[in-house]
Amino acid sequence: MNQLNDIALVAQVVVMHNKRAFDQLVRKYQSPVRRFFLHQTGGDAALSDDLAQETFIKAYTSLASFRNLSSFSTWLYRIAYNVFYDYLRSRQETDDLEAASRNPMLTTEQQDVGQQMDLYRALRQLKEMERVCLTLYYMEDQSIEKIALITGCPENTVKSHLRRGKENLATYLKQNGYDG
Repeated sequence: MNQLNDIALVAQVVVMHNKRAFDQLVRKYQSPVRRFFLHQTGGDAALSDDLAQETFIKAYTSLASFRNLSSFSTWLYRIAYNVFYDYLRSRQETDDLEAASRNPMLTTEQQDVGQQMDLYRALRQLKEMERVCLTLYYMEDQSIEKIALITGCPENTVKSHLRRGKENLATYLKQNGYDG
């Protein structure tokens, strides 16, 4: 039913240019997309907001190309993944090594900010694809099949990234005082 509702909203935007229908899609997916970026950026809330905004702008301008071959959420996460990948490419061209190693400040208040920062620090230690697969699977509840569609990797490669990412994350956390 949820998928049908998304398709109905997409149709309203594309056919009738109903901006309120797109607003409903934004409200529905804004938090998950922003959370995806928070995990990718090590908790940089401002950057996550910017990347999420860019994702929704690209989704809106490309909505007519949505062909319902996958769910709307999978299509949207694919756009988010591409936005993040483009950001990384542009950052590599312009950032120096010191800027890449700095720790972003968290702007959201959490009950245990220290643990949250440790998790972001641990996620930064992973390879990009390990981090993407882990956050999509464990934090965004995406299936392996959907992650494969989002990242363009074969399902077995996604499974390998998940396995290696979990192992690397566990090793890093154990070395930093967290017991199994």
